[in-house]
Amino acid sequence: MPHHLMNLRHVPDDEAEEIRALFDAHDVRFYETPPSRWGISMGGFWVHDTEEAERARALLQDYQHQRLESQREAYEARRLSGEIGGIWHMFRHKPVRTLAACLAILVMTGLSLLPFIRIG
Repeated sequence: MPHHLMNLRHVPDDEAEEIRALFDAHDVRFYETPPSRWGISMGGFWVHDTEEAERARALLQDYQHQRLESQREAYEARRLSGEIGGIWHMFRHKPVRTLAACLAILVMTGLSLLPFIRIG
């Protein structure tokens, strides 16, 4: 019976490539199903053997822990260098886009609440 190891929906290409390389390096016999464009099928990495699934899950757990740490470090480095920030950072660097987004949020909120305001 097939064992689903990991869902590939919303997985970046570089992460999927790293997982393929990890499985190849450790001789995990896996197969892959691609996610559908419309979100109907999730796609993922699969194996047939139960023992292989346990080994692959252990490898994935270690990999995902390492990836989490490296992504946190990269985020923190970008934040400290000023590349990313909060709403004030966005407003300073892209004021028109930020104002347009805020205006769109206000319009959508107003249109959503309009029927309830008219009832009262």
